[in-house]
Amino acid sequence: MNRKRQIEINNKKVDYNIRKSSRACHLRLTICDQGKLTITVPCGITLNQLEKFICQKGDWILDKLEFFRSRRKNAKFVSSQEEYLQKKSEARKIISEKADFFCQRFGFAYKKIAIRNQKSRWGSCSSRGNLNFHYKLADMPERYIDYVVAHELCHLKEMNHSKKFWNLVSQIAPDYKKIIKEMKNFG
Repeated sequence: MNRKRQIEINNKKVDYNIRKSSRACHLRLTICDQGKLTITVPCGITLNQLEKFICQKGDWILDKLEFFRSRRKNAKFVSSQEEYLQKKSEARKIISEKADFFCQRFGFAYKKIAIRNQKSRWGSCSSRGNLNFHYKLADMPERYIDYVVAHELCHLKEMNHSKKFWNLVSQIAPDYKKIIKEMKNFG
């Protein structure tokens, strides 16, 4: 079987990749956030069986591909390198001030802050105490910035999403659940 193929589902041409796996027991479909369809195929499956499986899952595949296409069009993370370089220092100033404020008030200590042009995250925290933030966070409403900075700082004390972690977040951002819902709708 070729690795890259195309199939027609409901009069729409769909590209897909085949990934053979000796460990796979079943056919498995995955669609990554770039909207690429990959089929993991166990040994012994024919191309005919594979395409029959794809057609059976056709509605689901088309639905998910459309979801990721529309998400990419509306994504807040899509940006140019030029824009990133222009706004990076402004974002660092805003986010560093927030982080320093929360550190003084709640006893956190981070190693360094990096401002990045990440594909899908507003922020992250490494086990070494380094914090990373998406530069576009600085353009968000202030309560969103507060929440994301607080969230990542709380990972310095709890490197997980346990109940203890969320209790810590709620001390800094009591309305964090509402903010998370708003941010999902925001992008």
